[in-house]
Amino acid sequence: MLKWAIVFALVSVVTGLFGFTGVAAGAAGIAKILFFLFAAIVAVLLVLALLGIKALD
Repeated sequence: MLKWAIVFALVSVVTGLFGFTGVAAGAAGIAKILFFLFAAIVAVLLVLALLGIKALD
């Protein structure tokens, strides 16, 4: 489960870089939405991992 949290963290960082730096100005709105969506997923998966609950395995 921790590997999924790391994957979602990396995706959210890359999405945020493209959305917040203006590289993809046309897709900035979508990138911001995806950034916060994946950041929320990372937070949930990390909490589940800390509690020892198996999900997405």
